[in-house]
Amino acid sequence: MTGLSVPLDPALHEALDDLADAQGRTPQEVALDAVRAHLRADGARVRTVAEGLARAHAELLRRLGE
Repeated sequence: MTGLSVPLDPALHEALDDLADAQGRTPQEVALDAVRAHLRADGARVRTVAEGLARAHAELLRRLGE
């Protein structure tokens, strides 16, 4: 696994530390879970938009493929 450095302002860093402590986890574990959740949600949103565009423009895409 590769590393990633994310600059956090002091308030955000403290909130991350507090959440991790409350969950009995490390701040890195909490941040990694947050990144994974964000990527899943954004990926699903992008797929939904792309599928909608493909449906809306299916005829044009079919004609361009000819």
